[in-house]
Amino acid sequence: MGLKAGIVGLPNVGKSTLFNAITNSHVEAANYPFATINPNTRIVAVPDERLDFLVDIFKPERTIPATIEFYDIAGLVRGASKGEGLGNQFLSHIRECDAIVEVVRCFKNADIIHVEGDVDPIRDIEVINLELVMADLDTVTKRIEKIENKARILKDKESVMEMSALSPLKEALEQGLAARTVHLTSEQEEVVKNYHLLTKKSIIYVANVGEDDLVDIDNCELYNVVKDYANKEGNEVIPVSCEIESQLSELPKEERAEFLKDLGISDSGLSRLIKATYKLLNLSTFFTVGPDECRAWTFKNGMSAPNCAGVIHTDFEKGFICAEVYTYDSIHELGSEAAVKEAGKLKTEGRGYFPKDGDIMFFKFNVSGKK
Repeated sequence: MGLKAGIVGLPNVGKSTLFNAITNSHVEAANYPFATINPNTRIVAVPDERLDFLVDIFKPERTIPATIEFYDIAGLVRGASKGEGLGNQFLSHIRECDAIVEVVRCFKNADIIHVEGDVDPIRDIEVINLELVMADLDTVTKRIEKIENKARILKDKESVMEMSALSPLKEALEQGLAARTVHLTSEQEEVVKNYHLLTKKSIIYVANVGEDDLVDIDNCELYNVVKDYANKEGNEVIPVSCEIESQLSELPKEERAEFLKDLGISDSGLSRLIKATYKLLNLSTFFTVGPDECRAWTFKNGMSAPNCAGVIHTDFEKGFICAEVYTYDSIHELGSEAAVKEAGKLKTEGRGYFPKDGDIMFFKFNVSGKK
């Protein structure tokens, strides 16, 4: 399941530094606008302590974590929706993503240029969000112009349905509201998917704070301003010091925990961001385990057992017979798969079962698809 999150923001807010730290790669992070012209992409592992525990139990030859692909998209500026600062090119890259990670500068440093002249995180958020809204308004307006007569005069059924979705979207976008705020029926939602609207995408904010602010985050004024703004939208904000995370990414894995402990921080901001992005997309994880391989598989919440089998291979879904299932909590508590079975915690589930986050599954299927 290919999942993509686009990292966006104004120039020089820390996007590329964040991307470098997430992926432990080295894209250019220069102190001037448009240092990143083409979207850099990396696939990164979703941190999961449960997989680490299962690996300790089964000692597999291979370990494969769940993953998310992050795009580092060059800085947007005021007027991007009209093509300013290579804007249309950048906006097209965002359309390819499933979710948006918006980096907001919440630190002051006279040595790092701010494209707007001073540090004001809410203004920066509104500049970015308005550009996304204006790009969507252009998309919706052009589509309405194309089908309005077919719907109004010819009463074409498909055009009438499409207009029923487009009209409330256009009204909201004209008011500066995101398309995701508009309530649509399931049928209208299916129609809207074809437009790849930017403001329909889920969004999470990253408040890029200074090192001193991170260790006393509750008293960071700029972070709290962003937090209040995000709360009103129903979105999440993750405080991260991109500079600290950059330093952390250069350390050997075994030294990172000690580095965080010295700072008085329990968990990496990037670890929390990756996990939060995963949840933002309404995703969960099931595991397959054994001496050959322990693997974390990504699935959308609400998928059935056959659907999840299809995540592994389409033949598994077509020929699904049943799934043997036990929970991560069971093996964590009892210490081995044999103990789980002995305690009667392993269940056989059919087509009507909907897997839960942390399920450990073994699928039985008929290759021919015949039952």
